[in-house]
Amino acid sequence: MSQQGPIVVVSNAGRPAFATVLDEAGMFPVVDAGWADASRAIEQVQPTAIVAAVRGAVEQHFTALAKRVAARQPYLPLVAVDPQDRLPENAVPFSQTGGNFGRLIARLNAALRVRTLHATVMRRLDEDRADRMACADSDPVRDATVLLIGRGAAYPALSVSLGERMGIVGALSIEAAAKHLNTRDVDGIVLGEGFTARVMDAFLTVLSEDSRFRNLPIVLTSQQLAPDYDLPNLEIISGDPALVAANALPLIRQHALEAHLSRTLRSIDAGGLLDPRSGLLTPEAFSRDFATAVYQTSSRGGGLSLARFAFDPGHERAQLDGARIISRLMRQMDFGAIQEDGSVIVVFAETDLRNAHMIARRLSAVMRHTSHEKRDVRAEPSVTVAAMMPNDSAKSLLARLYDDARRAAV
Repeated sequence: MSQQGPIVVVSNAGRPAFATVLDEAGMFPVVDAGWADASRAIEQVQPTAIVAAVRGAVEQHFTALAKRVAARQPYLPLVAVDPQDRLPENAVPFSQTGGNFGRLIARLNAALRVRTLHATVMRRLDEDRADRMACADSDPVRDATVLLIGRGAAYPALSVSLGERMGIVGALSIEAAAKHLNTRDVDGIVLGEGFTARVMDAFLTVLSEDSRFRNLPIVLTSQQLAPDYDLPNLEIISGDPALVAANALPLIRQHALEAHLSRTLRSIDAGGLLDPRSGLLTPEAFSRDFATAVYQTSSRGGGLSLARFAFDPGHERAQLDGARIISRLMRQMDFGAIQEDGSVIVVFAETDLRNAHMIARRLSAVMRHTSHEKRDVRAEPSVTVAAMMPNDSAKSLLARLYDDARRAAV
């Protein structure tokens, strides 16, 4: 399919075969450049994507190119074909397998959708807010979560290497991984050792047939399977765990950026009332809606309950992941927000205390199985639940919720 701008192909060893394939696929115009004139070509043609044949390239040339590309707005995809060493954090890897360049076209299309989404967000934000977004969210991987599946000897080392940069959800079985995928938002999957080729094939086939997961970055750490599934961001990265984590990072970062941009668009559509990081309400919107809910319940009758999820203050990552889980799993009639102290308060409309306890337990159970950062810290929050009494105001109901939390902590 035709794109909105040219693609620059960078190589020092003549025109690579994949450039011809891109031409034939109609992803045009394709502009060829050597490493010496790559920067000049980018400035002149203003490409929508760059594909670089990095095998045999001078490392300092590629690093300089990646740095220049990272500074451009909107997002400019940089695909590194056949990387041998660690990649810059914005260079998405692509390994050729048997001349199957259809995967390259699919990967470019997936990356270009992120670019289009970024351009849409920048257009819909005013100039000042767009500048602030570019500065504040320069590293979307800080909010990313990766699902690590495996049970081999390399699993602990992979957990540490990935956990240095992002949140991790660990799964020792395919069944456990499937449960996480159905209850959480993840930005990538790393499939390690410990499974037969048949099990891995079945898992990848299911992912390719589900539109929710088809564009997820999926990294295989072994060569057991050929990446011929309908998964544009499937990549085989073998080697030591540090190399696997480093070269998986750009794919995960790209997905995390896409997820953040999608949440930002939802926030814009909601008039700025949603927090783009968590998907919950902003504190100001929460206060207004909570006061309205208390007033209406007092006037019309019915039930209203609250739950406060308090996380370990030393692990901000647990709080953010918990907020996203709540945003994804809470009922449509409920609403919540992250509070100044880092806790998350959720309001359960038309719900008595007994049912509120049951809902809060279910949400807490999902959070319990997540690990964060370098340590295997269980994300099990302290949960306090309170129900509205006949004479309650919004202020008194919140005060009682916090008082109950303090008493429970003693």
